Amino acid sequence: MSDNSIIKKLLPHLIAVLTFVILTLIYFAPALDKQVLKTHDTTVFEGSSKEIVDHREEFNEEPLWTNSMFGGMPAYLISTQYFGNLLKPLHYLLISPGIPIAPILILMIGFYILLLSLRVNPWLAIVGSLAYGFSSYFFIILAAGHNTKAMALAYMAPLIGSVIFAYRRNRLIGTSFLALFLSLQIIANHLQITYYTLLIILTFGIFELIYVIRKKDFKPFLKTSLMLIGGVIISLMVNFASLYTTYEYTKYSMRGKSELATEGQDDTGGLGIQYATQWSYGIDETLTLLIPNLKGGASVPFANDSETVKALRKNNASQYIPQFRQYWGTQNLGTSGPVYVGAIAFFLFIMGLVLIKGRDKWWILLITIISIMLAWGKNFMPMTSLFFNHFPGYNRFRAITMILIIVEFCIPLLGILALDKIFKKEVDKHDLYGSIKIAGGITLGILLLYLMFPGLAGSFISGNEGGQLPDWLQNALIADRKDMLKTDLLRSLVFIIAAIAIIFYSYNGKIRLLNGIIALGLLVALDMWPVDKRYLNNNNFVTQKKAEASFEPTTADRFILNDPDEVRVLNLAVPDPFSEGLTSYYHHSIGGYHGAKIRRYQDLISNSISRDISILGDKLRSATSLADLEGAFIGLNSINMLNTKYVIFNPEAEPLVNTEALGNAWFVDSLLIVNSPDEELGAINTMDPSKEAVINKEYKDLLNEYKLKRDTLSSIYLEDYRANRLIYNSSSATTQLAVFSEIYYPKGWNATINDKELDILRVNYVLRAAVIPPGDNEIVFTFKPQSYSSGNMVSMAGSIILILLLFTSIFIEIKKRKSSNAA
Repeated sequence: MSDNSIIKKLLPHLIAVLTFVILTLIYFAPALDKQVLKTHDTTVFEGSSKEIVDHREEFNEEPLWTNSMFGGMPAYLISTQYFGNLLKPLHYLLISPGIPIAPILILMIGFYILLLSLRVNPWLAIVGSLAYGFSSYFFIILAAGHNTKAMALAYMAPLIGSVIFAYRRNRLIGTSFLALFLSLQIIANHLQITYYTLLIILTFGIFELIYVIRKKDFKPFLKTSLMLIGGVIISLMVNFASLYTTYEYTKYSMRGKSELATEGQDDTGGLGIQYATQWSYGIDETLTLLIPNLKGGASVPFANDSETVKALRKNNASQYIPQFRQYWGTQNLGTSGPVYVGAIAFFLFIMGLVLIKGRDKWWILLITIISIMLAWGKNFMPMTSLFFNHFPGYNRFRAITMILIIVEFCIPLLGILALDKIFKKEVDKHDLYGSIKIAGGITLGILLLYLMFPGLAGSFISGNEGGQLPDWLQNALIADRKDMLKTDLLRSLVFIIAAIAIIFYSYNGKIRLLNGIIALGLLVALDMWPVDKRYLNNNNFVTQKKAEASFEPTTADRFILNDPDEVRVLNLAVPDPFSEGLTSYYHHSIGGYHGAKIRRYQDLISNSISRDISILGDKLRSATSLADLEGAFIGLNSINMLNTKYVIFNPEAEPLVNTEALGNAWFVDSLLIVNSPDEELGAINTMDPSKEAVINKEYKDLLNEYKLKRDTLSSIYLEDYRANRLIYNSSSATTQLAVFSEIYYPKGWNATINDKELDILRVNYVLRAAVIPPGDNEIVFTFKPQSYSSGNMVSMAGSIILILLLFTSIFIEIKKRKSSNAA
């Protein structure tokens, strides 16, 4: 092969990558100026992971546990490095351009690889990659700081492409890259995205099977399927350490089965269906795929020049401006923005349904319909209940509207397959014109109907606004939302008409084919870019200095940091102490933010901590002096037994000091043995944790039937602290039961007393306890989960196998091509 032919063959691929890089860098220009995205989730992550990162740097080891939030929890789902996974350096290399550049860039390159595996014209594949990569949802999640989700999505398209390549072109290469991209996606650590990716692959596989059944050619399909299963096993081995520790933790987290009878007898594990479906797309809201502002866009305040703001100001109600949001759909919790795939992509998808024949159309259509119906959640319970109750693992996930990532994937995919068929002249004029009439009739018809009858969109008033507002305000809200709808209807109308014109003239030779493809690419960019800028723009970026200012210690922080003891903090200066991570940056918080906290701790929050906070809040609000707060913490059992010594009520004031906090450890005088977890939890609010402990009868055998005898001279205190190692010293004349203000977790915590094994008991529903013999003792708690060490050994073996598989498959392919060229 001559140098010229090699260059000619590589040219579209080089231009593709260059195009993706240039567009991404232009979009995220502030990042080149060393500015960073300021997001809630990024702030939470930095706060939640601070103790873990500090421990890693100081002791050169993984702590695997953190006490920075929720009283303490495993660090697996926050920040943990797995030494056995040799693919991690590649993941870090791919994300080295930084957030948000890396995810969008890899999204487009990955979709380009997928389209090439389907033999799409490389120039057209660039257009398809732009349509996919600039889907609104990707920019919305980046603006929210959902970085792991974005990276998992970035690996989705090439992973699916590898499966298609294996079945239809080269099973060894396809299997090798399946193992690679699946490994990378799992490393990205967003299993919900991986679950949805596998749903797509499963649907594709079912239709491939139907195809081979009709052809009666089973052998190639079976060989490929077995090889792909082998690739999946390898990728699971590569990530076995993280998967194993996460699986082990899941059983004790909110994603596991509740131990409380009050939670319902039919609980089979996972999240409750009501909780999971809080985020449900409205059925008519699905048309945001075509019309982004159909329901007002995002839950953000109106612009200053809007009719709503003008009306509020005119009626001396400016203080209510932040309360009224553009979004008025049925998502009660609000939304950061709609899922918009592009008017052009939507139009091409309908064309694809008309033009594409065979299995590709049907598997894409089926999974698209399923994902849309599942996104409806509580608005379409038959489908939701079916999956929630009968599809393994589906009930582990919340924010079910996330499944619309499948729609975002499928719509541009089928659309570009149709366009490729058209531009390769595999479609005659009659079929082309027929598909344009049908797709144009449907899409333009919808747009024109809404233009003529905007009331089809609904009342333009949200459920929590209707009937409560004066007419002048309702009229202003309706006017603004109608105007937003009209603007987007017109823009979608223009883009579809322009796309039809380009396709028509390109097909008929009025425009050179390459020029037509370039024009479509520009049109797609013009369609998607401004919509994305509504949700992620230069205003989302701040200087590094300003980003770091969020973590500047406040007056309250500095006061607490002067305390040499290991204590916990409750921050009541934030709207919700259980949805923030700033407190965890400097302190051991009894709050925090995580979607999979320990289930027993969540039970404690619901049953006791929230109650104690409410009581304390009432006392704070009614107090007129510090004297009024004397004794305020008496009876706040959950707060006291968690050693919550400080309560922040004003960041720029000294915190309240809780003199009732029980310390890191203490001896109790009596023990209440109960029969069930419900009784354990119920006793927390009525007992005196300083003198008694409640324990489940399951630990009765470990108590050795000893008798508690009060020793007024006994003592126990924390001598040395690390996140994964606690050393206590105790002294007593008699056997004592020590309660530790540390969260009980059965998988990994071990205890010794004077270098001899010590049984750890669970008391007070969530705390650790141990029987301490008389005398002077050293008690050491260490966190060394077996799942982590053994899991890493498997990961190491899987990594080596994958690396060998990749090199072998590439070597065989190169050798095969050399032989082919020589012949």
